[in-house]
Formats: sequence, C-alpha cells, structure tokens
Amino acid sequence: MLSGIDTVRENDPRFKGGRIALLTNPSGRNKDGKPDIDILNDMFGLSCLFAPEHGIRGNGNAGEEMSSFTDPVTNLMVYSLYGSHRELTEEMLDSFDILVYDIQDVGVRFYTYISTMRGVMRACAKAGKKMIVLDRPNPLGGTALEGGVLNKDFLSFVGCYDIPVRYAMTPGEIALMMNAESECPCELEVVPLEGWNRNDTFHEYGKVWFPPSVSLMNYENTLLYPGTCLFEGTNLSEGRGTAAPFRIIGAPFVDGDKLTDEFMKLKLPGVYSTPVWFNPSASKHSSKACGGILLHVTDYHEVRPYETGLRLLYLIKEMYPNDFEFLSEDREGGHKWISLLSGDDRILDGELGVEELLNQYCEEHRIFNKRKESYRLY
Repeated sequence: MLSGIDTVRENDPRFKGGRIALLTNPSGRNKDGKPDIDILNDMFGLSCLFAPEHGIRGNGNAGEEMSSFTDPVTNLMVYSLYGSHRELTEEMLDSFDILVYDIQDVGVRFYTYISTMRGVMRACAKAGKKMIVLDRPNPLGGTALEGGVLNKDFLSFVGCYDIPVRYAMTPGEIALMMNAESECPCELEVVPLEGWNRNDTFHEYGKVWFPPSVSLMNYENTLLYPGTCLFEGTNLSEGRGTAAPFRIIGAPFVDGDKLTDEFMKLKLPGVYSTPVWFNPSASKHSSKACGGILLHVTDYHEVRPYETGLRLLYLIKEMYPNDFEFLSEDREGGHKWISLLSGDDRILDGELGVEELLNQYCEEHRIFNKRKESYRLY
C-alpha cells in the first residue's frame, strides 16, 4: 500500500504553479519512514511549514497552544495553527501559492486535524490558493460508522462538520466532501492511495505506526479512542498521565475489580478488560490513587470502540450515581464538553438509554452512507 507521499514524484505536475507550503506533523512520513518535510523540501524547496495541534514535532500536549518559530533543521518558518491563530492569516497566505496537507489522521470527528484542514481550505478558497491533500488510509477502516452525526448547533473545533464520530473516510475523501459542500470551494486536488482496501484496519497494513499525537503512541490506544475519549467530558480519568491513555479508565471512587466484573458481563465484541490501579502523573486526578479498568482489544474487526466507550460510561454512571459527574464547565458555544464530543446533548440529558441511542445512530448512519458515497475514492 502506498500513501500520497509515496507517489509525489509520479504526480510532479500537480505541484507546478508556485511556492509550496506543507501542513504536517511527525506522522507525515513515507513508506520508508522518511519525513515528508525532507522529501518535499528536496524536491520543490518549501516556502514554509504549518503545524496542527500537538505541533510540527508532536511534542505538544492536548489543548496546549503552540507558538510559531523557525525550524532549526530546515530554517523554514513554522506557523502554528493551534495557537493565537487557528486559521490562516494574511501573512501566512502571502507565504505560499500551493498548500500541501499530509497528516495521518485517525478517522474520528473530534480529533482536531480535520478541523484544521477545513479551516485552511476555507482560507485558500477566499485567497485563490490551491490545496493538495496527500491521502492516507483511515486506520479504523473505511466501512464501519459509529456515534451520532453532529448536530450543527454543536459545531466547534472538536466537531467541525456534520459527520459521525467514526466516519470511515480518508483525509482525501473528507476533504472532497467538505469542499464540495462548501459555498466557497477551493481549488483542491487529492493524490490518492494505492492498494488500500476499505475493509482493512491498520494492523493489516504491515506498516510501522507513526504516532499522530503523544497520547496515541500505538494502534490499540487509537482504536479504542473513538469511545473512551468520551470520558474527557466526565470526572473520570481517560488514562492521560499513564502508559495507556484511552485504554485505562478510572477514578479514586472506582473499585477496579467490581467494574471489571460488571463490564465483562456486557459481553461486548472484540474487547476484554482487567482491573487496574494507577496514579496519573498528569491531567485529571494527578498523583491520586485511582481504581479502574484496562481495556484490551481481542478482535480488531469485531470491536466497536464508540459503543464500548458509551456502554462503559453508562455502566459507571449506574454503579456510582453519587460520584460520577459530567464536567460542568461551559465550552465553545456554551455547551458542555461531553456534548461537544458526542455532537449533541443526548448523552448529557440522559433521557435515552444506550439501546435507544444506538438505534438512533443507526438511522443517521444510513442517511450519511448515502451522502458520502459520491466522495469515495476507493
């Protein structure tokens, strides 16, 4: 399987027409592990670099604002798009004619790279700049949908478009959708993948995992992330500050043995659990003794990560009604964090049970599948 960066030489004519900038991070590497920064700079002489959340070197924590700086390796200006400016300024737009996007995304709506991509697409459209997306596979596969389609009243930087949480599209495909459905589309080209099967998940590629952010250092964490990230909107630790973020879920009030026993009774496909005791070094409950659950993926195709996280959330809420809380702080648009992550207030309201929610999601998926069909490249 070849990603877009692996075929840039064969697609050389696409890159003609002016100064080239690159939006990337440490996941932007070719099949041999060579950084796209080096490849494109050697071929075309890049004019500047742009960095999403976590920075160009991937060393920024979740939500940490990054500053622009001069890269000491290439001497190129690196403009941060997760600092004081999340969209391209006039100064940034003046620095290039063609913007290349090459980031390994994870196929999850609230992972902010597609928000950054949408923002630069809009800016390129207004300024008459060309954008090229070097496509990469969706590591969660290209068929299974999970989670509700975002209600447009809940648009935010962790929910920039009305798609499901797990949307089963590549970066190139979602770029085509957002561009085509825009009132002001930009000049967009996608350098496609070669040899990707939509039914495959990352473990079948035979590739090295290049982490797209500091908390997703391996594929198992990434696969569970679409569901366990919901705990960011609660008073439970989602495992940040441990060796297994998004696999460890817990809090000081949780009995890991009891929670594991009850979770295993759910008999969810493709996932197993063991009790865990931990002291997070950062984030929620930092340096406090916590009990919880450690999730293990036993079948990469059968596991339903969003459903797993949703059922675990409802289970803990039921087991610890006096301790469990949704975070009360209002975020973008005056909404709670759990609502921005899930895309609406249905989980927060608590009026629907898990089965009712999943049934509603299925109907939304049926409609979304028809909508995204015309943007399929593979």
